[in-house]
Amino acid sequence: MKYLINSVLGLCGLAVAIASCNKEPDESNLYTFTGQTVETFIQNDSNLTAFNYILKRSGLDRNMSTYGQYTCYAPTNEGVKLYIDSLWNDKEAVIPHNGMTSDDLEGLSDSLCNDIAEYHLTNGLYSIISMGGSGATISTMLGRPISSKVSSEGKTVLNDVSTIISEDNEVTNGLVHIIDHVVPRTSRLLGATLQRLPEYSIFSEALQRTGLADSVMKSKKNKTFTKPGDCTDTNGDELYCPTECKVGYTIFAESDDVLKANGINSFDDLVQYANKVYGGAASWYQYPVEKGITISTGNDYTNRFNCLNMFIAYHILYASMAQDQLVFEDKPGVPAGTDKWNYVNGADPYDYYETMLPHTLMKIWEPQPGKTLYINRWVLNNTLTDEVGTRGSSAMHPVKKQGVIIDRQDITAYNGYIHPIRSMLVYDSDVPNGVLHERMRFEATTFLPEFINNGFRYLYMNEVSAMNGGGSGARLAFPTDYFDNVICYNGESSKLRYNIKGDYRSYQADAFQGWGQYDLAVKLPPVPSGTYEFRLFYSPMAHGGMMQFYWGKNKNVQEMQALSIPLDVRIDESDPRIGWTAFYEEDDKGVASDQALRNRGYMRGPYSFCGHPGDQGDETTTKNCRGDGIVTLRRVLGRVNLKQSDDFWFRFKSVINDDSDLKWQLDFVEFVPVSIVDNDVYSEDWY
Repeated sequence: MKYLINSVLGLCGLAVAIASCNKEPDESNLYTFTGQTVETFIQNDSNLTAFNYILKRSGLDRNMSTYGQYTCYAPTNEGVKLYIDSLWNDKEAVIPHNGMTSDDLEGLSDSLCNDIAEYHLTNGLYSIISMGGSGATISTMLGRPISSKVSSEGKTVLNDVSTIISEDNEVTNGLVHIIDHVVPRTSRLLGATLQRLPEYSIFSEALQRTGLADSVMKSKKNKTFTKPGDCTDTNGDELYCPTECKVGYTIFAESDDVLKANGINSFDDLVQYANKVYGGAASWYQYPVEKGITISTGNDYTNRFNCLNMFIAYHILYASMAQDQLVFEDKPGVPAGTDKWNYVNGADPYDYYETMLPHTLMKIWEPQPGKTLYINRWVLNNTLTDEVGTRGSSAMHPVKKQGVIIDRQDITAYNGYIHPIRSMLVYDSDVPNGVLHERMRFEATTFLPEFINNGFRYLYMNEVSAMNGGGSGARLAFPTDYFDNVICYNGESSKLRYNIKGDYRSYQADAFQGWGQYDLAVKLPPVPSGTYEFRLFYSPMAHGGMMQFYWGKNKNVQEMQALSIPLDVRIDESDPRIGWTAFYEEDDKGVASDQALRNRGYMRGPYSFCGHPGDQGDETTTKNCRGDGIVTLRRVLGRVNLKQSDDFWFRFKSVINDDSDLKWQLDFVEFVPVSIVDNDVYSEDWY
């Protein structure tokens, strides 16, 4: 079966941005096609006339007649009729009949037509393969995602309702999938969504009575952002720059059946359970101890350090993610350049997320091979090895705790997702002392939730090109006040950009970066109390900058301390000040040269996504990264003593005053407990 991914890529610069139901496509993009377009395909199918009516009402039929890369999920006439009936007969609608004037196509409002049309169209290609496996999250023109999964019958289903009945119909400007129902959207927030699920009655009651349902009500920041004066790329191309910022959450929830399997049959039973597991938390949860806060087993469940409140809060993340977005998985059928930067060559996808329990983390991990997602899986000596060049023998890595399995299911709310879990999730002593006692690698687009909540983290270049009105698909630009945990000390002199996932030598295939006379700080995630070695990942590059780093417990520059000496990213890795060597040509596989690098304050980049010999099946070939001979490095910035209650602000300041085009880049940082760094039995693995 052929797909248009390669043949249409050259046309992605001509894709048209969709801003509203009345926006007309650029006339210069209208051409006469020799084959069918998305629009002519729909127009010629007598079973899709209702959806074509909706497209025409919205004005998007003209866009579907232009060059570009689109995927259309076209519901049948019967599917549209069923949806219209459901809107008309909705007894819970805030506005009678959801604003419809009659129970037919003509009764749809313009806004309903626009929302339905945009929710069934994408600015990218999603083949049936890319939506299979463990499912996919599909970006739509409406700005709200669709979730796919494969049913027990082997059919691809969207949002658990709409089944694709005719797949991968290729047209000149994309793909058309015919579906049996309109893909449902929801306007209910997370708390209201959970209340409607009888199988989660106990957890839902606890969410309400702790007041945490109110904490997950936001869907957007209460401000409109002003575009900076410069939203251009380094080559002058205009970049997309958001002016609104969505807010979202993810809730992991135990069903009544899971709770009953653990002896919890009522709300009162859950209170007793929470008091038991969190009553003594002061011995491992240092935040309240350091803040002088007493943990309560009383009945004021709204107290943030009441045990029940702590139990529920640890189930909530500040980022809205479908299950296939919880870790960066390798997925088939995605656009070229985005399917090969997973944690390959023997390592696993994982990420750390901050929860609503103050200053706590959870780890989500997908051990390979397989598609099982675990929360807080604890493997002894993780990130240490007893073998050179491997992750270590199985004997030194026993599984101390399996972790909590996340079901591969998306329960969708307007401002986030609810994911069922199969066992009890708690922040117990094993989390800070076991799960998180390892080299922790924090990726910028994970710990800055604005990337996730606005759908930027998983965008592809062709989609961004369409957002840019057919312009550059390589980057996005941001207002300097867009991120809660980023501060630019010198205003718009600091440029904030995002490298969209692509064929880059970077972790998870993307990077937060910028240029200008930058002086900015980023608040990093909290870690358990202790002493850590702090590291920054980077790639030496001629267009990189020279910067001094600082850290502080708040964003006041007067209270920050310098970290190491300035880093000049322009210095080549072979320079004696760094001294990178081709370790794969050395008799000891680089053990001695690794130590020499560390003595100079550097480490090689991770082996799991960069630097693998024979990673394309050719055992005689060595690839340093993309095959271009360019390597990656980690700079050791020093040791820091941290409390769990501390904030950690990481400041970048340019020390070059005569060149505003050289870049800073924040891909990932590492916090490594000194007991891992100084281990006298095992060494840190290369991955």
